[in-house]
Amino acid sequence: MEKEYFESQKYLRAKKRIKEIKGFYSHLVSYVVINLFLSGIIIFGLTNDDGYGFFEALSNFGVYSVWVFWGIGIFFHWLGVFGFRSIAFGKDWEEKKIKEYMDREADQARRITGRK
Repeated sequence: MEKEYFESQKYLRAKKRIKEIKGFYSHLVSYVVINLFLSGIIIFGLTNDDGYGFFEALSNFGVYSVWVFWGIGIFFHWLGVFGFRSIAFGKDWEEKKIKEYMDREADQARRITGRK
């Protein structure tokens, strides 16, 4: 009974974590798509006015302001989901990556030789 409870709690925590990660990536995709669209509209609008060329429009801060300020929000969302530990490339990170690459290589070797 107690084991089932802990397993269900682990499942719920994992499900919540996946939801947070998916939320971050959805936010990131929205950020890129919407900002590309807005930047295109701003650049197009500026180049249609008299006196602004394409390169002058690119140097206008209005083109990048949404990228910058929304980007700050994206950074803090990323920090909330992945935390400071994802920034640090310490010894734990190195060991984890080494094990990951060794496991991946072993999986490839098993697939090639047909062993399980």
